Amino acid sequence: MNPNAFAILFQGNDHYRPTTIEELLSGLACLLPLFDAIPNATIFIKDVQARYLLANAALVQRCGLKSLKPLLGKTSAEVFPAQFGPGYTEQDRRVLQEGRVLEDQLELHLYGSREPGWCLTHKRPLFNREGQIIGLAGVSVDLQSASSAHPAYERLGAVDEYIRTHFHRPVTLNELTRIAGISVAQLERYCKRVFHLTPRQMIHKVRLEHAHRLLSTGLPITEVALQCGYTDHSAFTRQFKQLTGFTPKQYRRAMGLGD
Repeated sequence: MNPNAFAILFQGNDHYRPTTIEELLSGLACLLPLFDAIPNATIFIKDVQARYLLANAALVQRCGLKSLKPLLGKTSAEVFPAQFGPGYTEQDRRVLQEGRVLEDQLELHLYGSREPGWCLTHKRPLFNREGQIIGLAGVSVDLQSASSAHPAYERLGAVDEYIRTHFHRPVTLNELTRIAGISVAQLERYCKRVFHLTPRQMIHKVRLEHAHRLLSTGLPITEVALQCGYTDHSAFTRQFKQLTGFTPKQYRRAMGLGD
């Protein structure tokens, strides 16, 4: 095993940058069994065309496959459901073409039950020694259940319940800090520790879960936006697209529900 494999992956030092993507993959090959042992996170590397070159077992299973081989050489748009795959590939291309680093991106998934599930996604471009982008590396971590052992859990449970009750209207940080009885800085820090999300991400999550359910009905999209706490239809569309890769109209069509 190349002792600098992790340094090559994250490329914190120009000295460890590979000449080609093949060199990088060779250095990481022995790490794949370790990646496979992580059940709640998908780990992957893609080429400059956003095609999978390496993926762990969690991602293979998420795609409904029995082995890694059928996944290799394909884009997310080719292996994920139509509701989400094209959005993931569009996101990949922004990272590859613009060199953009994606950190803590809250994203919506559909699991086998077709109920929404959530993850935090991280993607970053991979560079060779000449500074050229040769691919991307990514990790999507499934959101775990809240940690009830944390001392602030009871207070934050009240915050979560408040958001779920009042998400249909604007919810401010001042309201949430008043309920929790802590400062904004403490609220931000404790929410990340207990729920793995910022307070703002918690609000987005609840609203988009509700939007997912409403979009499966014949309710007009403007009414869906209002019921989910967005007074501005365009703001709802922007937020929905950011989290799913689709506008609400495109999402509804992808689910086979027409316009």
